[in-house]
Amino acid sequence: MPSETEKSTSAPSDELEDARVDERDQEESDGIALPSHVAGSGSLDRLVDTARVYARAAASENTLKAYAKDWAHFARWCRMKGAKPLPPSPEMIGLYLADLASGSSSSPSQSASRPLSVSTIDRRLSGLAWNYAQRGFTLDRKNRHIATVLAGIKRKHARPPVQKEAILAEDILSMVATLPFDLRGLRDRAILLIGYAGGLRRSEIVSLDHGKDDTPDAGGWIEILDDGALLTLNAKTGWREVEIGRGSSDQTCPVHALEQWLHFARIDFGPVFVRTSRDGKKALGARLSDKHVARLIKQTVLKSGIRADLPEKDRLALFSGHSLRAGLASSAEIDERYVQKQLGHASAEMTRRYQRRRDRFRVNLTKAAGL
Repeated sequence: MPSETEKSTSAPSDELEDARVDERDQEESDGIALPSHVAGSGSLDRLVDTARVYARAAASENTLKAYAKDWAHFARWCRMKGAKPLPPSPEMIGLYLADLASGSSSSPSQSASRPLSVSTIDRRLSGLAWNYAQRGFTLDRKNRHIATVLAGIKRKHARPPVQKEAILAEDILSMVATLPFDLRGLRDRAILLIGYAGGLRRSEIVSLDHGKDDTPDAGGWIEILDDGALLTLNAKTGWREVEIGRGSSDQTCPVHALEQWLHFARIDFGPVFVRTSRDGKKALGARLSDKHVARLIKQTVLKSGIRADLPEKDRLALFSGHSLRAGLASSAEIDERYVQKQLGHASAEMTRRYQRRRDRFRVNLTKAAGL
């Protein structure tokens, strides 16, 4: 058993070593370079830098951050076990997955950690595969040491996905009613209504620009037309257009709310949804984070009294950014294929997962089959 002095001196040393290794790993993951037999030049070196920028753009910023954390966790786990993360060892990765699923302790001196869900473990494995690919290695997920362990984890621990509560039409109106009519209130009202009517992800909402090619970090742009707003989005499944028609009244119309925000914030270029000054009266230039959308939803859910039958902690856990998408899918009483198109889903089955309330037996195959 190490003494208190040993603990206090070794912990910072371990953290420093972790930081150094993680930094070195990050440098190795930017593994785009000139072939060894090609002499460098100014133009070629610039192209290497450009290629690295494009390579980093192959996945979203949030995905890259998650993958970086996955690698850092695995590398630290390997060091604690006296192993090396490179080159990939299917046997060690199989043991790592088992450790994540069982919640066993990382070392004799540490208490057991919380077991991870199957979806998180699957994501961790994807993160490792991506990181190995960036370092010039191939991780064979079908290798028996990985595949059989993962299959056993799924068979033993898999649970139906936990779905967030849908924000329905009456809910979104109650949430919007809690917002003030200062500049910040106008912005947040437009965020909620546009996000709901468009069935948008929170990252898609904050990535919008006023016009095409306004900023290099945009994920799409808007066009306001007589009959509504047309959003062109570079989403997870590729480019798609989202049509948001005008509402039945200015109080509930997402396009009117968007026009009001753009007018009073004097935004005619760049990011649509930006930060405001502390007093909520002046629009600033910085684009909002997608975390603001999640916070906004939770705050207005509490203020509007939605699901007031539950404790505050449970109410907050029920709702997230995806509640807007689920709300549109659950509330729109139209043909399912139109909802599928609006949400950008590749299959109707995925759209049905978002529908918290629907007539499940509208199509009765039993009767159709003659029974």
